[in-house]
Amino acid sequence: MRNEAATFLLAVQFLTRLPVRGDGLYSPARLAASVRYYPLVGMLIGGVCAGVFVASHFLFPSMIAVILAVAVGGLLTGAFHEDGLADTFDGVGGGLSREKALAIMRDSRLGTYGTLALVTALALKISALIFLAPDLVIAALMAGHGLSRLSSVLVIATSRYVRDEGTGKPVAGGVSPTSLMIALGTGAAVIGIWCVFLTPMALAWASGGLLLGHLFMRMFFEPKLGGYTGDTLGAVQQMSEIGFYLGLVAWL
Repeated sequence: MRNEAATFLLAVQFLTRLPVRGDGLYSPARLAASVRYYPLVGMLIGGVCAGVFVASHFLFPSMIAVILAVAVGGLLTGAFHEDGLADTFDGVGGGLSREKALAIMRDSRLGTYGTLALVTALALKISALIFLAPDLVIAALMAGHGLSRLSSVLVIATSRYVRDEGTGKPVAGGVSPTSLMIALGTGAAVIGIWCVFLTPMALAWASGGLLLGHLFMRMFFEPKLGGYTGDTLGAVQQMSEIGFYLGLVAWL
């Protein structure tokens, strides 16, 4: 139990900027195993964003409350996934070869493709959430953040890491059956809780949007890269989250 708690805290430390004490937490094996808790950490992030939305909604119009909630999500993660989205579009969009694309993705500077992708992603997130009723925004933030991290875990489980080092290296060996079962179980719990309080049809549309976002992103980078990197995992998370929100809007 203590080892699992440490693994969860390591996942929180890796995916967020929350002040988690790192004494004795890290080991290569534990970091690789922490992928099992990515969806749970996503739900934690989404819960904080939902709390910010609720608090802000008492004082401001929905648009401002949504913007604040999305902004806090970026602050919690250090815009970790947004950075991966921008780097992926810069590299794959601007690199004529696999090697050139990977080199561009290592460059800390933001290019035209990355800027366009980042601005579009933020605009889609905010505009989609604004269309939803307040109770649906709360549910969408928690479920969208959680299930989109599961989306990234599925990339790790079904693809291969293409760098010799980098942020995705700890999980380069894939996902163990135990970790995959825990991650999938968390996703199933999200779905179960949703269906208790909200209509399953809304979840079906949202999940369809998430799936389309997942597939679109992989079709964008995998043919050129031949696998995934840490940046592309962030891109998959972002596109899956956006797809989830757009699916809800389409359902409405």
